[in-house]
Amino acid sequence: MQNPTDIFMEENNVGLTCETESPLLNPARDSRNRYPVKYSFIFLFLALFVLCFMLYNMDFNDSKSCTSAGKSCVLTELKKKLSDIMAPKPASVTSMTTALPSNMTSIHPSEPPSACSFHAVSPEDAQELAMIMESIAWPETPPLLSNLSLENTSDPAHSTFTILPRNGGGSWQIGDQLEVLIKMFDFNGRPKRSGGDVLYARLANRALYAGVAGKVFDHRNGSYTAVFSLLWEGTAQVQVTLVHPSEAVTLLEKVTREEPGRAYSLSVFRSGSVTETVRCNVCLEGPKQKLCNYTDLHTGEPWFCYKPEKLNCDMRVTHSRGGFTQIKQPMEDQLLQLGVNMKVSISASGPASIDILPKPKGGANENLKTTPAGYYYQGVWRALDGTTVHQFNNATAISQCLKGKMVHLYGDSTVRQWFEYLIANTPDLQKFDLKSPPRAGPYMALDYKRNILVTYRCHGTPIFFTPMSVSETRYITSELRGVVGGTNTVIIIAVWAHFSTFPVEVYIRRLLNIRRAVELLLSRAPGTLVIIRTGNPKTLKASEVRIGSDWYCLQRDKILRAIFKGVKVRLVDAWEMCLAHHLPHSLHPQPPIIKNMIDVVLSHICSPGGDSKPEKSKEKNKQKNKSTTT
Repeated sequence: MQNPTDIFMEENNVGLTCETESPLLNPARDSRNRYPVKYSFIFLFLALFVLCFMLYNMDFNDSKSCTSAGKSCVLTELKKKLSDIMAPKPASVTSMTTALPSNMTSIHPSEPPSACSFHAVSPEDAQELAMIMESIAWPETPPLLSNLSLENTSDPAHSTFTILPRNGGGSWQIGDQLEVLIKMFDFNGRPKRSGGDVLYARLANRALYAGVAGKVFDHRNGSYTAVFSLLWEGTAQVQVTLVHPSEAVTLLEKVTREEPGRAYSLSVFRSGSVTETVRCNVCLEGPKQKLCNYTDLHTGEPWFCYKPEKLNCDMRVTHSRGGFTQIKQPMEDQLLQLGVNMKVSISASGPASIDILPKPKGGANENLKTTPAGYYYQGVWRALDGTTVHQFNNATAISQCLKGKMVHLYGDSTVRQWFEYLIANTPDLQKFDLKSPPRAGPYMALDYKRNILVTYRCHGTPIFFTPMSVSETRYITSELRGVVGGTNTVIIIAVWAHFSTFPVEVYIRRLLNIRRAVELLLSRAPGTLVIIRTGNPKTLKASEVRIGSDWYCLQRDKILRAIFKGVKVRLVDAWEMCLAHHLPHSLHPQPPIIKNMIDVVLSHICSPGGDSKPEKSKEKNKQKNKSTTT
């Protein structure tokens, strides 16, 4: 490629060839032709210098007139934009702008394109987001009209369920599927004509400590069908629960739409003796000059704090749970009443139980409409996804399974509960004091003799824990980039409980980032075992429903399953394991349920490629299951 100077000289030489007199015969003329070329660069430089000087003075005068007379300040704004473009960007993620990252776009039409957004996604994720949103779309629910009365809403006391006859007649047998018709009525006893109610269904035998979750199908006309797999011999009782009436779902959707940032965090900024505490969130209202932007540069995960009055954005030292804003919605108190229309049992219009006979030899199963993740029998979880769940009933069994393993747990307090279980039930696994704040972590435990390492680290913001250093609010995606992986490495992830108050796009964006990191880890270290814990139903308190309703959790449970479908991970179905159990629902499930969850986890760790038990034990286990499963 030619130098611009060479091109300029060639152009001048071409011009010289047009002269009638040869330059070789006239040295004086040759000299005159070269000097303009030589000095033209100097003249050009001087001209540019003068132009820049004039623009600077015009800009300065314009800036003065801006402050004094309120002019449009066109040149000032132009200079600022040019300065922003040309200035080097700092390495820190801290800045004072609410502009979305260049790789993020907002899909929410009501938001200005330059503002931070609860609904922002990267362009490559937009199509998948649309498919996920379509897959979790809830049936249409009644609008909250100004004249709406509680009398016109779903009433569990008037609603009923009916056990439908066996397909083909005859007695119920192991392997059949039981169908139950649920009909919803309002408080006046009138049948509902629309769907959208949140219902749980369970089949149980308390004497056998047996239970299985049913799948509920919404016919969108006020009627529903619950389908159960019959998996044990003996009595089975149907239980149906109204979690929320459809009108409450409309209300909960409205709360999230109008108050997406109702759960907020606090951060302390400190420099010497000066301390300031400000509010932080996924997105904050306010001019960009008033905000500190801590958006993660790698993932695009947004996080903002209001800028302290005296300190700058780099002086943020702690993160902690803040609180919840509450703007009472019309009908909120009536639609969210414990014992009236929230988590209330629905009665049967006839028999509520059936007797199940053994499956005859050679009998064929009917076409199954649904298959549960598993069921309880004698209080023990039996998976139906092909996993053989072993029992780890003592410290020796747990230690032998974990020998030589590094187990890294990431997420919220529901997976921290697993860390605590392992510490409590494995005396040789000693917790190392990292001087971490209670609940927040990070935690580490070591069994030196057996070469076992178990760690726990909470996920990044949003997370509502006790005060913790901002340096410990790390994203799982970033942590997974530093994991070497391999056949002795186990990754366990649980992310759901702290996302219920935000629009689902916040959760989808987080899980898509985690999925990419998991796929990269499995690509470079295929032998790594990755286990995902789902969410679970919770105890509903009237004061917390608008921030932690089971309906919010159910939606996110569906999202998690959709995003990790087809990825080489193992799923611990905490949702069905809690729903099928007789114990009350709780954010942190009770010890018998946790024990079963840990048995599933350890079964995956000890038998990643299948059942590792001796053949004799296999045969014994097979005979034990023969009378209780198909």
